[in-house]
Amino acid sequence: IVNDTFTAQQHPKHPTNMSISRAIVGCKRVIDYAVKIRVRPDKLGVVTDGVKHSMNPFDEIAVEEAIKLKEAGKVQEIVAVSCGPKECGETIKTALAMGADRGVHVLVEGPAYEGLQPLAVAKLFKEVVAAQEANLVLLGKQAIDDDGNQTAQMLAGLLDWPQGTFTSELELDADGKKFKVLREVDGGLETLNVTVPCVISADLRLNTPRYATLPNIMKAKKKKVDVITPEDLKVDITPRLEILSVEDPPVRQGGSFVENVDQLLDKLKNEAKVL
Repeated sequence: IVNDTFTAQQHPKHPTNMSISRAIVGCKRVIDYAVKIRVRPDKLGVVTDGVKHSMNPFDEIAVEEAIKLKEAGKVQEIVAVSCGPKECGETIKTALAMGADRGVHVLVEGPAYEGLQPLAVAKLFKEVVAAQEANLVLLGKQAIDDDGNQTAQMLAGLLDWPQGTFTSELELDADGKKFKVLREVDGGLETLNVTVPCVISADLRLNTPRYATLPNIMKAKKKKVDVITPEDLKVDITPRLEILSVEDPPVRQGGSFVENVDQLLDKLKNEAKVL
């Protein structure tokens, strides 16, 4: 469904209504986690043709958390957003079948999609957030294809909103104005109070995503999905970085047995050279 009335408007940094009227959730289409990745012959990317794709697992967690907030009466509407080729429509349908209310598909195809980078995605999301007048964005902490872990942070910076990244527990206070965020850091766990509007990125331990039931899959086919382009949003998605080469990881050598500690120390010192 093409929405010709979809326009980007400037979003206030601090809306007067602090309740969560609308949540945006990111749904990136990635190569399925169970697929063995193959490098392209030109070594400028990986093989994607004829390969199974699915929603990024961390984005599934973000969608689940948005649905839980809505089921608890803390979010009024959930909008699933994906940037990419026409096949991303199926990824959005997965989110709709899980429980999102409607979708926005930013159509990016061909070389433009192959060169789509986190900063460009963050800029696209910023305009979608503004047009949708959302006051919460939930994203996966990273995508399993490029492991970027950048979009949520960049989006928060562009919006000038507070952020809670690597979130493993999320709790909204009674008046809907502040999240209590438990996040994992190198030294252990950190607790933050994050005011709404904000950007949250979901870690693995936040929840376990539900499976879409057959009735909900059928209902998802009737839910509205707006299709727009970066040009509609007036966003330049020209890549800032150039990929020079993509290489397979080195083949891991087989292990060996040693008969005593002396042999072990000798191998660590003279072969592994770690002592």
